[in-house]
Amino acid sequence: MAPFSFLYGLTIGIRNTLYDSELVKSTTFSLPIISVGNLSIGGAGKTPHIEYLIRLLSPYINVSTLSRGYKRKTKGFRFIRPNDSVLDAGDEPLMYARKHRNAVVAVGESRAIAIPQMVGKYPNLQTVLLDDAFQHRSIKPALNILLTTWDEPFTRDYLLPSGRLREWRSAYKRADIIIVSKCPKEISFEEKSLMIQEINPQNHQKIFFSYYEYGYPYNFYNPKQRIKLDKKLDVILISAIANTSYLLAYLDEEVEDIHHMNYEDHHLFSEIDIDYIHTVFTHREAKRKLILTTEKDAMRLDLHRAKLKELGIPVFVLPMQVKFHDDQETFDHDIKDFLLKYRS
Repeated sequence: MAPFSFLYGLTIGIRNTLYDSELVKSTTFSLPIISVGNLSIGGAGKTPHIEYLIRLLSPYINVSTLSRGYKRKTKGFRFIRPNDSVLDAGDEPLMYARKHRNAVVAVGESRAIAIPQMVGKYPNLQTVLLDDAFQHRSIKPALNILLTTWDEPFTRDYLLPSGRLREWRSAYKRADIIIVSKCPKEISFEEKSLMIQEINPQNHQKIFFSYYEYGYPYNFYNPKQRIKLDKKLDVILISAIANTSYLLAYLDEEVEDIHHMNYEDHHLFSEIDIDYIHTVFTHREAKRKLILTTEKDAMRLDLHRAKLKELGIPVFVLPMQVKFHDDQETFDHDIKDFLLKYRS
């Protein structure tokens, strides 16, 4: 596949050169735009890091998010409301809208067209968080955050289709902040130093290390009801996300057995899928068993909430949040300081 990767890289390289030389102009805006993205396809943790920024900034300023709304059935620009369907919104924007009621959530294929519409409707907006926009160069963000994972950093990857990179590794130099995500809960100073050395940050770049902290699963039908995972529990994991290795490693330490029903990323569950999930659940021989899924997958399972409840399938949703190793206060301060000092 190397020749195809070279041709793909050549095309991407020409495009980036046009933007870097300003032969093709990027749009800038008077309010600060923060982009969160990665170099590889999926699985780096953009969604939970966007949520982290929403939680961090919402108490102080009017925050908004803008995504393209991947796999939604609608077209063009639209604001997302908590009572929207995943078919109208896409799973990630709908999750933002339902979990963070004070944030303005929008979707649109063209970010350059969408942002003026957001500001026109909500003139008091003070920042826009661009979801998965590192390659979206028609907009020049005021702050560019790049994610890469601890186990699969971009430095060890290759261009599509040989590997998973969307553009050449050298594109990391556009980032202002690099976050190494999905780290182990315990990492040594030496391990962090080796990763920093491997990434080789530019003088203007800062590197942070993050991991996930999972909470108590809550009932899909009644979120106020929570349970604690334990070693006597049989879990059927329903997931349609890009990379589940981090999640599986966590569950392996928490429960007795895991049966993983893995679907393609952003898979829209069908009636046939629900029937099959019911069959698998029914035939699992365990005294204590349940269905477990992620918050993002729960947005798509919600299309079949009535049927799942009618079948009596106990579905629980596993929440999680981003945490930073050692330097969380520094990261928070840097983001807030950037916004305080921003001048268009």
